[in-house]
Amino acid sequence: MSHSWARAVLWTYRWAGAAAYPFIGSYIAWRASKGKEDRSRRRERYGVAAWRRPSGPLIWVHAASVGETTAIVPLVENILALGIEVVLTTGTVTSAQVVKERLGEKVIHQYVPLDLKPAVSKFLAHWSPDIAIIAESEIWPMTMLELGALRVPQVLVNGRLSDRSFNSWKKRVDLAEALFENLSHVVAQSELDGERFRALGARPVTVSGNLKVDTQPLPVEKTVLNRVRLEIGSRETWAAISTHEGEETIAADVHRLLKARHGRILTIIVPRHPQRADALAQEFADAGLSVARRSRNDRIMPQTDILLGDTIGEMGLYLRLTDIAFVGRSLTAKGGQNPLEPAMLRTAILSGRSVQNFRESYQRLIKGGGAKLVRDREMLAGAVNYLLVNPKVREQMMDAAAGTVDDMRGALSRTLSALDPYLQPLTVKARLEKQPGEHRDGQ
Repeated sequence: MSHSWARAVLWTYRWAGAAAYPFIGSYIAWRASKGKEDRSRRRERYGVAAWRRPSGPLIWVHAASVGETTAIVPLVENILALGIEVVLTTGTVTSAQVVKERLGEKVIHQYVPLDLKPAVSKFLAHWSPDIAIIAESEIWPMTMLELGALRVPQVLVNGRLSDRSFNSWKKRVDLAEALFENLSHVVAQSELDGERFRALGARPVTVSGNLKVDTQPLPVEKTVLNRVRLEIGSRETWAAISTHEGEETIAADVHRLLKARHGRILTIIVPRHPQRADALAQEFADAGLSVARRSRNDRIMPQTDILLGDTIGEMGLYLRLTDIAFVGRSLTAKGGQNPLEPAMLRTAILSGRSVQNFRESYQRLIKGGGAKLVRDREMLAGAVNYLLVNPKVREQMMDAAAGTVDDMRGALSRTLSALDPYLQPLTVKARLEKQPGEHRDGQ
């Protein structure tokens, strides 16, 4: 694909999106019916603003879903401390809830506009951002092109490219270069990610480490934690978190295997998609297992086999109920899930072998002794059993996980250093606009 051909493809994408714009309503309505859109705020997806633009410098920060949103909260707080306003967009209902809980009214929250020219143009015309800061791997062609046309600096922070994404972009290098040339700076999570962005034409690229390491541990309501701990009592526990289809069945099988040696064991299963909870609860019941559902506030009884964590935003609770966590999307699905959240809460981590989306984090945790990979159900059961019957080994693994996270910190300060050339002029401008009566000496 030549460079001119890549530009032709992007031109076609631009106008195809514009043509589709009037007919996109049914798609948004369908997503709303599935709980994937906030029905009362659907207009924001078309670029229609729900708030007035504040005067003075404004930065647009975008984070797709819960993980990205949690990771950039400390960065946003640092930007706000400089006196610069922030409009923060997210793409999911759950990430919008995270913004509300973590940042409240300190930022303006909007749902990100659809990557269609009319929606993006309307959004940018209203908000007129001075900088756009995008988290992780959100590569939206129309948004990048429109920002580029307006000469708005675009900085990708905590940037990463999975094996799958990189291999896909490598087949379309000219297209990647035509897009990535619009980026003013890429701050990558790892050296590997940095090398991949450079190979696709991004310049300049620096490496910060993972912003998720510099966040606070997942929150929890103390009263709820104390009550659930009281219900569990002295029972042994282990958790399977962020599980994908098939992994819950494996966790239930592991529970039965463990119960032969640990008669009172409680297994905590937290599916990545809680909307699957009804089917999972029925599956467990059909297998003869007693289930307590968190969404229904079911009491954990002595005979309860499984606590089904079918709620959103309570991972901090589930991880504080156990010392051992299997992290899903790694046995029956590919890519893995973020192991840093359990590590920050001093948890011994187990995972399947498919963890390429979080390769560096797992490499660091495994090298430090805080995580182990398992091959299948039997190996997972054996690993959980070993940690349960060897408390000293378990404690060493928990300490190693927490220690590895401590050693990985520093990404936030490195990211702020990379952003400083863009933030500093806005800081001065914001200060002057808030102090109109003051004049600089010599002027």
